[in-house]
Amino acid sequence: MTILKSLAGAAAAALLSFLPALAETPVVRAALQLSGTVNWEADTIRHYGFDTANGFSMEVRDVAGAPAAQIALVAGEVDMIVSDWLWVARERAAGRDLVFIPYSRAVGGLMVAADSSAKTLADLKGKKVGVAGSPIDKSWLILRAYAQKVEGFDLSATTEQIFGAPPLVYKAALDGEVQGALNFWNFGARMQAAGMRTLLTVDKAAEALGLDPETPLVGYVVRGDVLKAHPGLGEAIAAASLAAKQRLASDPAAWERIRPMMKAANDAEFEALKAGFLAGTPKPGAVDEKAAARMLALMTELGGADLVGDLKELPDGVFHHPGS
Repeated sequence: MTILKSLAGAAAAALLSFLPALAETPVVRAALQLSGTVNWEADTIRHYGFDTANGFSMEVRDVAGAPAAQIALVAGEVDMIVSDWLWVARERAAGRDLVFIPYSRAVGGLMVAADSSAKTLADLKGKKVGVAGSPIDKSWLILRAYAQKVEGFDLSATTEQIFGAPPLVYKAALDGEVQGALNFWNFGARMQAAGMRTLLTVDKAAEALGLDPETPLVGYVVRGDVLKAHPGLGEAIAAASLAAKQRLASDPAAWERIRPMMKAANDAEFEALKAGFLAGTPKPGAVDEKAAARMLALMTELGGADLVGDLKELPDGVFHHPGS
């Protein structure tokens, strides 16, 4: 935790040290799913004034989910959403000027009951596995690739998958309806607090495949025309995000303030959610585009056009670079 606070503080200070003064105070209209974990950060940013301290004002509008947010962004109804950079890459390849600013690298893992005899993915052969999302969920694709290339078997063909929304997968896992469950990190934290254990994290699987687990998958996605109209706004958004994480890393009262929106069932779940959120803090600096290109290649191989469309390589301009 001390290392995290130092990293977050140093990164925020570094960003602020060269942050250009914005000529005016732009209002950034954000469409966010306020029932999700992103609201923990967005609410912290606005409550402590980390947006205005960095020269912009964040206005938040609630949306039902990622598709609604993406439609609003592309239509120009909002300026910013939270999504993954693979979607940004696909949109840029289609000619839409969208830019990704890292927000979190938190990913989940495949979890089993505490008394499960499973030691590796291969031990789940013939079992039911719950997966949050669809067959082209990125974490599921990484685990499939790991099983094939590291353990030497087809995870999809040798298990029965139950795909569904995160709360449904969570309930099925706790009720014993599935023998393994791959869920979003926050539901994984809740499952851990309920006594389940991690069989394999997506981070470990990615690393074994030669991918960089530090590559942030989720970020703030901003319209390029908004960033061009307000030079320095990209750095300001990144600085506000880091300032919020720094406050949460150093001030227990900041967590207590947002505890009601976290809906933690007990103290153990509350602590697990806190730790999981902070563990997802992206490392400072620009995204390693070579590492991102390697991930894109794997996603293309396994997810195909349903996931990446016609993408063959990483388009220019997906990731925001300080000073650009």
